[in-house]
Amino acid sequence: MQHMWEVDHAYYCHGNNYYSNECVFEFKSWQDYIAEMGDADMDYNLIFRWDWKEPKEDDDGNPIVFNGDVNYRNAILQFSIMHQRKGRYVVNLIEVCRADEPAVLEYLKPRWEYMKALWSPFE
Repeated sequence: MQHMWEVDHAYYCHGNNYYSNECVFEFKSWQDYIAEMGDADMDYNLIFRWDWKEPKEDDDGNPIVFNGDVNYRNAILQFSIMHQRKGRYVVNLIEVCRADEPAVLEYLKPRWEYMKALWSPFE
């Protein structure tokens, strides 16, 4: 399996909502996100997409090479979420490090199973 930061989805999901200025929620760490959203209802907060974004270039256009410190918070994890009951699209932006990946995967697994159940009878 690829690491989350190695995945480059074929198409982007916008980081804001065309119809609302109150749609982006930022978290300084994975721990902060879990403290606030860890037990969020999956119906009301349907995560339909994630994107782990590590910078590829610095401000001068030079390639950035990973420095080997898995605890260095150098990425943004974007969760694209539908508030199904309200029909509202929101984005959660979480500052993450590579060491957060196992916890992120554990969090997403039941949400993936839930998403598949919504698409039943497809498997």
